[in-house]
Amino acid sequence: MSIEFTKMHGLGNDFVVFDAVNQQVALNENQLRAIADRRFGVGCDQILFVEPARSPDTVFYYRIVNADGSEVEQCGNGARCFARFVRDRGLTDHDEIAVGTAGGDIRLYLEADGQVRVNMGAPQLQPQQIPVQADRRAESYWLEVDGDRHEIGAISMGNPHAVLQVQSTADAPLERLGPRIEHHPRFPRRTNVGFMAVRARDQIDLRVFERGAGETLACGTGACAAVVYGRLRGLLDQQVRVRLPGGTLVVSWPGDQQPVWMTGPAVQVFEGRLEPDKLVSVQNATRNR
Repeated sequence: MSIEFTKMHGLGNDFVVFDAVNQQVALNENQLRAIADRRFGVGCDQILFVEPARSPDTVFYYRIVNADGSEVEQCGNGARCFARFVRDRGLTDHDEIAVGTAGGDIRLYLEADGQVRVNMGAPQLQPQQIPVQADRRAESYWLEVDGDRHEIGAISMGNPHAVLQVQSTADAPLERLGPRIEHHPRFPRRTNVGFMAVRARDQIDLRVFERGAGETLACGTGACAAVVYGRLRGLLDQQVRVRLPGGTLVVSWPGDQQPVWMTGPAVQVFEGRLEPDKLVSVQNATRNR
């Protein structure tokens, strides 16, 4: 059985997108990993599913799977691609789109200049909501990794994020600390890990080690979490330009229980058809040589 897909990206954070409204898409974990494989599959950071709405308050349901086959709650860059996909495919003619996710409902707005603005909802800061193991909410937490203590922010934007402030993202210890913090026992669902350098009150640099994917060129929820952390520490203004390896996002957060807004591009790269079982067979045959 072959199924249609679309390859998209948001600032280089790339996705394989499936229309699960107009075609049947049932993929197991091995097939998902084979699709995401950059050498023997299509290749992507995450796989996105456009599904029928699961509640009367939304128009679609948005499901996200990482390259390792694990399902996650939220993806900001993917949300922008989701909005562009459903509009370009004629699945909706609205510029404002209410979407359900495992991390909560979000609203997507297609702007006149082609950018997509996303209401990401209010950040979750209570330890049990993130989740992170801590006795009470704090502006920052101390985490021990390989005998060293690191100060982090812990925030959920529908998915968990640890944020570390560094002097420079160029020499941030992402390769060493990223996987260790992702799997740290204080994060029971694992976590994304951001390394943030404050350049001005309205600008930061950011690199993100994503849960289940490794470092990506951009992470929308990571950009939102970093701005929230910087705002909580009094380092940033309400609107911030977030410079990532793949480009720049604009993130705004008034504070308190207000929603975080994220604006950036979404680009379609190509369309195609694939046969999931054949991809798995090719991958297995290559590994068994």
